[in-house]
Amino acid sequence: MSALEPLDGAHVVFLSWRDTRNPEGGGAERYLEQIAAGLVHRGADVTIFCAAHAAAPPDEVVDGIRFVRRGSKLSVYAAGVRALRRGDLGRPDLVVDVQNGLPFFSRLATRAPVVVLVHHVHREQWPVVYPGLVGRVGWWIEHRLAPRLYRRSQYVAVSRATRSELRELGVRGPRIAVVHNGTDPLVPTGQGKAPEPVVAVVGRLVPHKQVEHAVDAVAALQAELPGLRLHVVGSGWWEGELHEYAAAHAPGLAVFEGHVDERRKHEVYQEAWVLALPSLKEGWGLVVGEAGMHRTPAVAYASAGGTRESIADGVSGLLVDEPAEFTGALRRVLQDADLRARLGEGAQRMSHAYTWEHAQESFAVVLREVLAGRRIESQDPDET
Repeated sequence: MSALEPLDGAHVVFLSWRDTRNPEGGGAERYLEQIAAGLVHRGADVTIFCAAHAAAPPDEVVDGIRFVRRGSKLSVYAAGVRALRRGDLGRPDLVVDVQNGLPFFSRLATRAPVVVLVHHVHREQWPVVYPGLVGRVGWWIEHRLAPRLYRRSQYVAVSRATRSELRELGVRGPRIAVVHNGTDPLVPTGQGKAPEPVVAVVGRLVPHKQVEHAVDAVAALQAELPGLRLHVVGSGWWEGELHEYAAAHAPGLAVFEGHVDERRKHEVYQEAWVLALPSLKEGWGLVVGEAGMHRTPAVAYASAGGTRESIADGVSGLLVDEPAEFTGALRRVLQDADLRARLGEGAQRMSHAYTWEHAQESFAVVLREVLAGRRIESQDPDET
């Protein structure tokens, strides 16, 4: 099979903890399904195995992709290995093991080649989400066991930052390809920017997203910016704690939208003057490009990793190092209309630089090479 041939008839199974219809699904799941759609378009037979949830049936086919949903947030890993070993997912020609902290240990259940997809390394998240023994065990699996188990497998990272982290974990040799996220087409809203300053946060409401930093920022800025408000889009198991935190530290300033449809999400992007992304770690930051489509620049932490690639500091947004700087950067963008306009134009230009079409073809090239028995170093457009 050459790098230019279609993937006609190849059966590809993705093992992922979530899909986009899961209320806790986010950018990683959007990436997964866009890549899967690209493979279907190229003639592949694609199955996505993920956790069961009330928002979708256990088995269905959507746009040519077969979804099999079994297990829960934690038991999905054992359920995936069991389904793969028993042949419930058919006989795949290739398995993509989506490692969100934990791998599916698919190498133990199949003789098919395995590609490991990693959005980011979870070194910082483990002690935050699972303090104590559980977090230490999880981190040991991710940084010690997984690299040994998949030492002969091809990896795909969504950013150069993630590739560097994988190399630090001991993933060596010509086998880490970089395939960036794309950006969805603009969803027209028929609206303009809000007349008064709006800060948007979009994403899963979990501790390591650090939404509290955005709450603290608007609380600190409210006296300088009359009418300032924070719109939080998304849901997650930390949502109750965030409601309480906002009520205590920024009463009346935060609007929690919950899990919304695509149109409402883009209305918030359009209304916002700036996107706040205070996350502890991001493989890429899909929301950055989504907001950029609406000329909404982003403020984020440089230490988050992938943000150093999805945001051009000083051109499409601002990158900072600590919470006081985060508040200061939001102040600058909200108070300086010229800066906001310049960054907004840069954000829009940058959002067009990364397309799903390129990501889909790059991922397909990686799979073609693996199926042909070869490894590939990079599909990074900045390096090839």
